[in-house]
Amino acid sequence: MPRSGLRVKSPDLLVAESGADREGHGLQRTIGPFQLVCFGIGAIVGTGIFVGLSDTVAEAGPAVIVSFLLAALTCVFTAFSFAELGGAIPVSGSSYSYAYATLGERAAFLVGWCLLLEYGVSVSAVSIGWGQYLNELLENTVGWHIPAALADAPGHGGVVNVPAVIVMLLAAALLVRGVRESARATAAMAVIKVGILVLFCAIAFTAYDAGNLSPFAPEGIGGIGAGASLAFFSFIGFDAISTAGEEVKNPRRNIPLAILITIGCVALLYCLVSVAALGAMPWEQVGGKPAALSLIVNHATGSAFGSSVIAVGAVVAIASVVLAVMYGQTRILMSMSRDGLVPGVFERISPKTSTPVANTWIVSLVFAVPAAVVPLDVVLDMTVIGTLAVMAVVNICVIALRRSRPGLPRRFRVPLYPVAPLLGVAFCLYLMYGLPLVTWLQFAVFLLAGALVYTLYGRRRSRLATGGEDGKDGEDGEDGDASEPVTPRARG
Repeated sequence: MPRSGLRVKSPDLLVAESGADREGHGLQRTIGPFQLVCFGIGAIVGTGIFVGLSDTVAEAGPAVIVSFLLAALTCVFTAFSFAELGGAIPVSGSSYSYAYATLGERAAFLVGWCLLLEYGVSVSAVSIGWGQYLNELLENTVGWHIPAALADAPGHGGVVNVPAVIVMLLAAALLVRGVRESARATAAMAVIKVGILVLFCAIAFTAYDAGNLSPFAPEGIGGIGAGASLAFFSFIGFDAISTAGEEVKNPRRNIPLAILITIGCVALLYCLVSVAALGAMPWEQVGGKPAALSLIVNHATGSAFGSSVIAVGAVVAIASVVLAVMYGQTRILMSMSRDGLVPGVFERISPKTSTPVANTWIVSLVFAVPAAVVPLDVVLDMTVIGTLAVMAVVNICVIALRRSRPGLPRRFRVPLYPVAPLLGVAFCLYLMYGLPLVTWLQFAVFLLAGALVYTLYGRRRSRLATGGEDGKDGEDGEDGDASEPVTPRARG
């Protein structure tokens, strides 16, 4: 029998437990392929390009284009892995569930713990960026801005970031109404923000000067690598598509398709934006500046009207990321709760809206705290290292699942296997290497805390270990081998 931390949960059991017809209280399959692609774009395009571009430029200079390509390449290899796993195991748990099916319960819990950084902490980072463009919009339209004390974190001239809290609460209010309404809102916002970025490129190219791209790499290879680590934040969120596995029509086909289309569209868009931005304005004047896209449009047009349009797009874009990423976090916690590894409140589904209402409000309130009082750069680095760690594990999961379940139906298979997933791991580790030492130390403490929580709470309450629904029927879970399919008990 496997040790408690090594017990795995078979893909068959994961899929069986995720059935949407569980006594009428399950999640409903209402998301089509177009909405799913829009959801993916909605989860990605936001703070990273509208706010984080200037920080990436400060590290890499005009070579930020290469930094974006490196980050995109990392995501492409990992996207292949997500596409295969999302089609083979179409459940809401995403990388947490994939780790549970391949690497064991302890690894799965730590992946879920790291997903608190990718989804929970990142939604805090995204919300912080929302306030910057909201202020830009207010100044350009009504000549008023939110006082710094209420728009910035302590240490950055403020006391509490009120706009960040407001956008999170608004997103939670929409999410609890129902996934259909949320998907429609996300699709509409995705179309708007892509249109705004295309408009930005059209305006910026009118002021294009090739001389602004020279010298191309003023900070050398080190600057490109550091820029790629920051640029990666701009791509975070594409894996949120896989968290919708239980609410997608024909998930085995549509999840892999949506992941690959989303990454391709976003990578192309980001490269166009970075070329247009740095061709229009010297990188020294862009690096480190807040609301950089608005600044560039003002420079190109000589008026504030264009920047007002960009600010509108940024406000919409970042709000849609908050919505999509918060959705992903609630579904991850729901899957962990279903397994008994976190409290049962996170898996309760409202029979009226078919959404995890309590889960959604808890997530919004808890992560509103760092959004209100923590500077953007702090939460950004922790989000990046946590996400890269998870993505490295997902690439390993593909290899492990190919070995343990070679006959499992897969609508998509990773090309150039096993080279592609191994390259995915290598690129993730390379980008992690570019992060500051203090971020590594913070991440190590975070992982130790997660291991402690699993040991004291999750290990003994695991439903896979106990064979029960309340986590109290067994002792140490030494008999928790789920290598064979098991019929799940119904839950109300």
